[in-house]
Amino acid sequence: MKGFSGQGGSVLRRKAKDAVLYMFMAASAVFVLLLLVFIIGYIAAQSAGFFNLSFIFGGEGGGLLPMIVTTLYITLLSLGIALPIGVITAIYLNEYAKDSGVIRIIRLAIETLAGIPSILYGLFGLLAFCRFFKMGQSIAAGAATLSIMILPIIIRTTEEALKTIPNELRQASLALGATRFQTIAHITAPGALPGILTSAILAIGRVVGESAPVLLTVGITRNLPRSIFDSGRTLTIHLYYLTKEAIHPDDFGKAFATAGVLVIIVVLVNGAAKIIARPLKKRLSAE
Repeated sequence: MKGFSGQGGSVLRRKAKDAVLYMFMAASAVFVLLLLVFIIGYIAAQSAGFFNLSFIFGGEGGGLLPMIVTTLYITLLSLGIALPIGVITAIYLNEYAKDSGVIRIIRLAIETLAGIPSILYGLFGLLAFCRFFKMGQSIAAGAATLSIMILPIIIRTTEEALKTIPNELRQASLALGATRFQTIAHITAPGALPGILTSAILAIGRVVGESAPVLLTVGITRNLPRSIFDSGRTLTIHLYYLTKEAIHPDDFGKAFATAGVLVIIVVLVNGAAKIIARPLKKRLSAE
């Protein structure tokens, strides 16, 4: 009887610990959600009266349309450069490469790139792309700089997603006569697509939120860019100048309205990425 009572007490203690941990995790998730709601609500409240079509498309002092276009150019171009390179690199490191000195050096280089301050990327982009390659301060130079900066995020996140695919699926595909490339294209890549999408979303957030590299390589011109070789000003840089040069009380309201537009763009781009990824995953799985 003592043994049974001791065992029952141990089970009760384990259940109590599980309940406490569950409550802690649930409270943490709710806290994160409330924090997000508070930030968005505070931005919306502070930008009330300024967030309108005239503020975005024109009016006194010009609108945000040039900054919105520049931000979209920078985001899509840098992601278009970095995402294919990062995904292919991650596939090579996880599916083909063996543990060797060269591979360890490559991984060390990726980790080093992830830890470099963004201002150093800006200096590199200014010297390499703006001056050496004679791009000048332009959207193309800024996108090339930011694509290097987000490569470690895409590589590491994609590689972790590839590691979650069971080796049994790879071995079964190879046993049926498929080549390694066919296995990657039809088994591994579709399974890792959610992780690849996560890497793209993280990269978008990093690109949109950067200021130092953009300031040095893209510039502060408020004109509407006609091509990727024109200079421009992103919403982040515009927000920085609004708060730096704030003289009147309305200036902070305009800054919060700009922040609201920035949040909306991030949500829309992330949503578009998820919508595009759904049919792509279905098609890859069907093939």
